[in-house]
Amino acid sequence: MLGKVIRWWPPFGVLGMAGLGWAVGSGSTPVDDWFQHDARGAMRGHLGWLLLFTQWWLLAAVLAVGAAAALYRRQWRLAAVVLLVPLAAIEINVLLKQLFERYKGGALAYPSGHTTLLVTVLGMVVLVAAWRWWAIAVAVAAILLGIVGLACTYHYFTDTVGSVLYATAMVCVAARLAGAVPAHAGYP
Repeated sequence: MLGKVIRWWPPFGVLGMAGLGWAVGSGSTPVDDWFQHDARGAMRGHLGWLLLFTQWWLLAAVLAVGAAAALYRRQWRLAAVVLLVPLAAIEINVLLKQLFERYKGGALAYPSGHTTLLVTVLGMVVLVAAWRWWAIAVAVAAILLGIVGLACTYHYFTDTVGSVLYATAMVCVAARLAGAVPAHAGYP
């Protein structure tokens, strides 16, 4: 089942990101406003640690550990994918931002580069951990916490959702490139 999802998710994720981007346009939506005002007020004092999950230096260290683990196990192709796919995802994200031209605070915002980096790096960790349930759980929790922090500060919530759609598509491409698609049926 997971193998089929990994195979077919990339076009759906990219189309979903594009559709959401065109649907929200250049302004804020009611859900974006809720995060920017109500949730931000409720999270006051906690935003710093929520944003920790999106810091480039932390994600670079996590990525380095993941690549080192793949290299230690002599999984050369996986190590190359782990190092290259997040960089490619960010470069493509820059082009997507120019296409959608959605601004927040004077900077291009859609899709969120912070979220793209967070999801792709943690996705690479899941690949290195061979899709273990604990790796998936940790990745999902960190992504959700990071999204809340970003949706209350630098980005609109819909920027992060569009980025999750796009970045998960990139993780699926990475899994196929690395040959890291779970093969056994009945995998949860």
